[in-house]
Amino acid sequence: MPGICANAVRRAAVAVRTPRSRYLSSTVCRRSDAENAPKPPPPIDDSTSALDYKTTLKHRPPPLPAMDLPRSRSAEEAVTNILYNTPPPSLQPFKKHVLNCLVQNEPGVLSRVSGILAGRGFNIDSLVVCRTEIRDLSRMCIVLRGQDGVVEQARRQLEDLVPVWAVLDYTNTHCIERELLLAKVSVLGPEYLEDQLLGGPTHEPRRSPVPGAEPHTKLEREVALAQSFERAGAPEGELPPHALTPAPLTPTQVLRLKSDNMQAISTLSQQFGGRIVDVSEHSVIVEMCGKTSRVEAFLALLKPFGVLEAARTGLMVMPRTPIHRSAEDSDIEGEGGVVDASLLPPG
Repeated sequence: MPGICANAVRRAAVAVRTPRSRYLSSTVCRRSDAENAPKPPPPIDDSTSALDYKTTLKHRPPPLPAMDLPRSRSAEEAVTNILYNTPPPSLQPFKKHVLNCLVQNEPGVLSRVSGILAGRGFNIDSLVVCRTEIRDLSRMCIVLRGQDGVVEQARRQLEDLVPVWAVLDYTNTHCIERELLLAKVSVLGPEYLEDQLLGGPTHEPRRSPVPGAEPHTKLEREVALAQSFERAGAPEGELPPHALTPAPLTPTQVLRLKSDNMQAISTLSQQFGGRIVDVSEHSVIVEMCGKTSRVEAFLALLKPFGVLEAARTGLMVMPRTPIHRSAEDSDIEGEGGVVDASLLPPG
């Protein structure tokens, strides 16, 4: 009897252990697979990573560019300078500088960067900020004018900020520069530009009532009364201001004028690589992308048509990639560049 009871207990213990061991083995396998699976890189939640990156790369910056010293002064000039506290100005010219900043994508970075530049008296010509292909990294492109030494000091001060990873000066670098322009141009011509600006969002020109016609609305009656007062008070031989406004156009003249101006604007846009992106009843919107000088030239050529509104983005810059030449090209270039004088004939 005790043997039978012992066998029954052993069988029950085996039956209980078997599914538990299987369960434990499957759990261990799942845990090992989860641990061996590839994990994404940890996100960068603060700007201290930029500070750690700059501390690991301890490179000594080059010396500041030498400032041009003015001429030697006499004793009277030196005493006058000391009395009135007027330091001699620098003779370096003011030129355009392009700074490219890589900053941490977090609130408050733009205000800190612009605050440092404003504290040094820089007027920012353009500023473009946008996210990059890296989630936690943004790029700033700043265009300003100043002297080389002062701009270099400002660049180093910007680079010392905690959320700033690096600041590069692309002034003397071969870069691709692009700027976007959106211009709303009138298709009626410059004669009706002032009337279109008073016409509201539709830019429909406010025309004066036809001479000799009876005014119908209250506004037309008030305009006619004001014009009669102006005629009475104007000196003889001088025209009142409303007489210089163009006469109202007939529907046929409006269609012909719109067609001619739109064709001219379209041809001019194609010459500059632009295009018309919106057409309304009295105006068109032209889009054009190019260098800053090209955008300014295109905008100057659009002004005779009557520019109602214009919007420009800042300058976006990306450095060119250098092309590595082969040894054969360098040998050919060297053969044609330097000539040995001993091999030349006499005379």
